[in-house]
Amino acid sequence: MRTGLTALAAVGARTLYATVAPAWLADATGVLLALFAAFCFLAAVWREMSPDFAELHPSQRRLPPGILIAINGSLTLVAVAAAIGIVIAR
Repeated sequence: MRTGLTALAAVGARTLYATVAPAWLADATGVLLALFAAFCFLAAVWREMSPDFAELHPSQRRLPPGILIAINGSLTLVAVAAAIGIVIAR
């Protein structure tokens, strides 16, 4: 999740990047980062729900699956909305 949140925050740097690079490159970078963030959120759910991962760290407390899916699902929607927003804004 940390990687996804960082990638999603980096989408905001698109405005800064647009001052030193062509607009299309800044937009493409922003969309790529937003889609990568969505992938990271989905991968976090898959990894956490995987039976192999559960066996690696049995002593760690885990979020209930419903909360995990709700949080990562909403973050995925935010990331996809950011990617769509970047495309539509131009």
